[in-house]
Amino acid sequence: MLDKLYGAIQYVLGLGPTIMLPIIIFIMAMCLRTGFSRALRSALTIGMGFIGIFLVFGLLVDSLGPAAKDMVKHTGIDLPVVDLGWTPLAAIAWASQIAPFVVPMTIGINILMLTMKWTRTVDIDVWNFWHFSMVGAMVYGVTGNFIFGLLIAGITAVITFVLADWSAPMIQKYFNLPGISLPTLSSVIFFPIGLVGNLILDKIPGINRLHAEPETIQKRFGVFGEPMMLGVILGAGIGLLAEYDFKGVLTLAMSLGAVMLIMPRMVKLLMEGLLPLSDAVRSYLRKRYPDRDDLYIGLDIAVAVGHPSVLSTALLLIPVGVLLAVILPGNRLLPLGDLANIWVPISMVVLACKGNIIRAFIIGIPCLAMNLYVASAAAPILTAVAKSIQFPINTDSEISSLLDGGNPFRFWAVKIFEGNYIALALIPVIFIICMMLYRMTKRQLQREEEEENAALQQNATQ
Repeated sequence: MLDKLYGAIQYVLGLGPTIMLPIIIFIMAMCLRTGFSRALRSALTIGMGFIGIFLVFGLLVDSLGPAAKDMVKHTGIDLPVVDLGWTPLAAIAWASQIAPFVVPMTIGINILMLTMKWTRTVDIDVWNFWHFSMVGAMVYGVTGNFIFGLLIAGITAVITFVLADWSAPMIQKYFNLPGISLPTLSSVIFFPIGLVGNLILDKIPGINRLHAEPETIQKRFGVFGEPMMLGVILGAGIGLLAEYDFKGVLTLAMSLGAVMLIMPRMVKLLMEGLLPLSDAVRSYLRKRYPDRDDLYIGLDIAVAVGHPSVLSTALLLIPVGVLLAVILPGNRLLPLGDLANIWVPISMVVLACKGNIIRAFIIGIPCLAMNLYVASAAAPILTAVAKSIQFPINTDSEISSLLDGGNPFRFWAVKIFEGNYIALALIPVIFIICMMLYRMTKRQLQREEEEENAALQQNATQ
């Protein structure tokens, strides 16, 4: 009986986000009495929007992946840890013993936090609960304690929802995603890191005056500053670094230009599908809870890649990632599988920098270095977890990934449950820093809102 239940849960989880998300959207919309036709149209539009996004992702990864491998090959890197990329890690997390328990537990935590007004995020992105399963599986793997694994998975969910709430006002303002939060662990933990980096750059003369938002670049350089042209230029540059021939350079340039042009349109389609659900949620809350019309819909970080600053910064950092892997002493990771997915953590750094590509690029360099070291250190743990569920690795080397194997929060959590004194001592330090950053960002947003309102009033009186 238990085996059948486990198999059924694994089947549902294996449907993937492009099927699971429309089903969840449809059920929610029907429960909120949106109407069958509107609920169906909304669900299908969202599903097709995500299919479009993932198709463009496929173009991005298929174009950049070989180029990244060629760049690595030309550097002569010989490192023992294989970067499988995030996809096999997600499969390992879903196949772990802890995954079937994490999904209902996370839904319960989200409902409890919403009821107690501890969060404003309604996380409908069930697929990305695998991030919580992964940290739970890692802690379970090193401690042998199943309860510890469930405990850290739950704590990680709580922290993710809190960080999603924190970053949501800036997401809506600078990424133009109204009513949306992004509770994806692999990216949201980099929001406070980006804020710290931005504060440091504020104190450095010269650098603190550098601004390069997409709008500024387009205004200064005309057609060559458009996102499409930036993709073409950066694609050609990466092709040259990969030592492609003339045709290969132009093909990569056109592909990345197409990604920069099409991705925002796919995100716009997704947002179009979300509008009926968003309106229904607000209408429902307005009737039953007059003080709770402020909720966010939690989505995959994929919707943030439509912002030109995110892709531009990530493309600039790809050759830097290869260079860091070569020169950093102690790094053991060969960056391949996730090199094209640098945009995931960088998206929140870009957000913290309010779209300033120069600042995000500078902060992204130490972030990449940290990911490489963490991914190298986490490799034995991830390899052991994969072997414990008899996952087919197809390599004798240790496995990890630049993106999720290099996630600093997961590694910190493992060290805490191992009783590492440094990891334990960092708990109050990081908590205090985050509280200070939270108050700072709240004051900044309030000040900016007051200035905008004053400007609107002044224009109205003129």
